[in-house]
Amino acid sequence: MSEKTAVLKIEKSHFTIRLYENMLKIDVKETFKNEIEEALENKPVLRETIGHVLNVFVPLHIRLCDIDSANMDKTGKVKIDIHHQRDVTIPLETKEAQILVEKLNQLIPDAKRREIERIMKEEKIQKIAEERVEMGRASSSYVLQSPAVESSRSEEKLGEAEEKEEQRKED
Repeated sequence: MSEKTAVLKIEKSHFTIRLYENMLKIDVKETFKNEIEEALENKPVLRETIGHVLNVFVPLHIRLCDIDSANMDKTGKVKIDIHHQRDVTIPLETKEAQILVEKLNQLIPDAKRREIERIMKEEKIQKIAEERVEMGRASSSYVLQSPAVESSRSEEKLGEAEEKEEQRKED
C-alpha cells in the first residue's frame, strides 16, 4: 500500500489513530512507551515480558478488508471486530468515536470489494497460467503439422478459456 494522506487522524495523549482508505493505523507515542518502560525499571522480569509484548502489538496496523464491524458503546469506546483475530477496543471521546465509526463503516465495504477483486484477478491469472502450461504439455504430445497451425490452435484455446471465464463471471 502506498502511503497516501490519512482520511482521518485522531491525536490523543498516548496514541495516534490514522485512517487510510485501506488501513487503520494505531501508533503508541514514544513518550507513553517510555513511561511504561520507566515504570517497569524496578521489575526486570516484567520489563522483559511486557516490554517484548508491547513491541509485538504496537504499532497496530489493521487492513480494513479484515474488519468485520466497527461499533461504539455509550462511553465512547470503539470496538473493532477483526476476523480470526482478537477484537480491538479504542477509548475515545464520544464525538471522536462517532466520526471514526462512521468513516470506518463507509470505507470497509469498499476495501472488502477491492480485496475480493484483487483475489479474483490473481485467481484468473493463475488459471490462465495453468491453462497455458497444460496447453503446452498437450501440444508437445501431438505431432506438429506446422508451427503456424499449432500456434493458431493454442491462441484459439486460450481465447476460448478467457471467454468461458468471462461468461462464468457474468453468470
